[in-house]
Amino acid sequence: MIRFAFPLALLASPGLVLAQDAQHDGMHTMPGMSHQDHGARAEPGRADLVEGGQSAFAAIQEIVSQLMADPATDWSRVDIEAVRQHLIEMDNVTLRARVAVEEVEGGARFEATSEDAAVTGSIRAMVPAHAATMDGVEGWTMQAAGIPGGAALVVTGADPERIRALGFIGVMTVGMHHQTHHLALATGKNPHAH
Repeated sequence: MIRFAFPLALLASPGLVLAQDAQHDGMHTMPGMSHQDHGARAEPGRADLVEGGQSAFAAIQEIVSQLMADPATDWSRVDIEAVRQHLIEMDNVTLRARVAVEEVEGGARFEATSEDAAVTGSIRAMVPAHAATMDGVEGWTMQAAGIPGGAALVVTGADPERIRALGFIGVMTVGMHHQTHHLALATGKNPHAH
């Protein structure tokens, strides 16, 4: 059984072989890309590739592509760096925050904290903004408050089991508002202004 594991892993991971073949002069390149055109043209048969290689890069690439395709884009207002900074905050909250959970009547209280000042700042930027934007969505009440090292988020509703099952990061993802939020940041708008 063990002798079949390696060949099966290779069959299940064709990208591994492509990644090894793509090495050139100590540099990593994508198959079908030369250093001269750096992907200006896709290799025939590769039109189905959509992954940008890194999720934050791919999110920014998606926004830039939309802005470039829109002749009405006001380039004097575009601020892609604001999107990059927000994606850093999202990364900090998603991957670096410590989360303590307490069941409360009708839902849960999540305390997201960190000893790292940058992560604490990210938590304090994102959690209250999410609560303000998403309060009432799914019939849930969301309240956020600052606490030492981060922020607390209390989420209650008629479906406490679902809230508890989603947990902190699941609740933070609810609602397809992030893409619109990112585009607003990119075009120089304050998505949390009322």
